[in-house]
Amino acid sequence: MDTTYETGYYDRGTAADRWDRAQLFFDAKDYAGAARVLAGLVEEVPEQTGPRLLLARAYYHSAQLRSAEAELRKIVERDPVEHYARLMLGRTLQRQARHAEAEPHLRIASALAGDFPED
Repeated sequence: MDTTYETGYYDRGTAADRWDRAQLFFDAKDYAGAARVLAGLVEEVPEQTGPRLLLARAYYHSAQLRSAEAELRKIVERDPVEHYARLMLGRTLQRQARHAEAEPHLRIASALAGDFPED
């Protein structure tokens, strides 16, 4: 199999084309395929949260939890009030049985969403 052709498919087109392709892969539940497209896109536009967050979600859904955690930590470091990244980071840590580490992120995500406990 010609891996150059295969890799080229994931990298082909403009950033907008690759974003659309990644979303198609993600929507089709081909999370590994989406991650392959998004990894290059995130490298090209590291300052954009949208592609990095979708990459983290693709990693999460394809059980690449350490990679998901790394991407989510980059988002949270840059934007501490990014609600969904906090929630996903907490869930990613939970899925790795790191519950004590997950709890603060889940509490912050809940507070950012306005979900306060009623006493």
